[in-house]
Amino acid sequence: MGRNSGMKKALAHLRSVDPVMRELIDRVGPYRMRYGPAGYASLLRAIMAQQLSTKAAATIHGRLVEACGGKVEPAVVLSLGDERLRAAGISSQKIRYVRDLSEKTLSGALDFGRLASMSDQEVLTHLTAVKGVGVWTAQMFMIFALRRLDVYFPVADLGLRNAMQGLYKLPAPVKAERMLKVAAPWRPYSSVACWYLWRSLDGPAMLE
Repeated sequence: MGRNSGMKKALAHLRSVDPVMRELIDRVGPYRMRYGPAGYASLLRAIMAQQLSTKAAATIHGRLVEACGGKVEPAVVLSLGDERLRAAGISSQKIRYVRDLSEKTLSGALDFGRLASMSDQEVLTHLTAVKGVGVWTAQMFMIFALRRLDVYFPVADLGLRNAMQGLYKLPAPVKAERMLKVAAPWRPYSSVACWYLWRSLDGPAMLE
């Protein structure tokens, strides 16, 4: 099945099982996810973007790219001293995360080449072995880099929580169990539904 026909099937499913999602799809328009490469640079960027605004994260990433001479690769990043990484705007804690990711990638402990053949749970276990990579970061990587259409609904994502609360008129604070109940009919296209929820806020998606 081609990508276009597959996406038509996904949108038809979401529209048929959820009237709120149907209205949202009509309002937002065609699915236009912007994916990132499924490798080291994308996970590094995701780690650095944690708890930062999109603008701040983009600025820091740009400085790191410049410090690396355009080659954001594990060996190059490890060759930069902590002082240069801090000068790029990376906190001391995230420097430890960046170095652990780089070291594990170089040693093969983290093998990006194997991820495509792994189940979601296996990917989650593999990625969260890296310091600073939690469940949410791993889920974002699966959605935006591995291009998986049915990643288990990321209940920790603030944007998704806010979008769901507004669209589905849920009482605050929104409980994870309630979010999962709303999201259950979307399977096997939960990630596609997530994109529409993010777009309802007109906010940037991860790894764009």
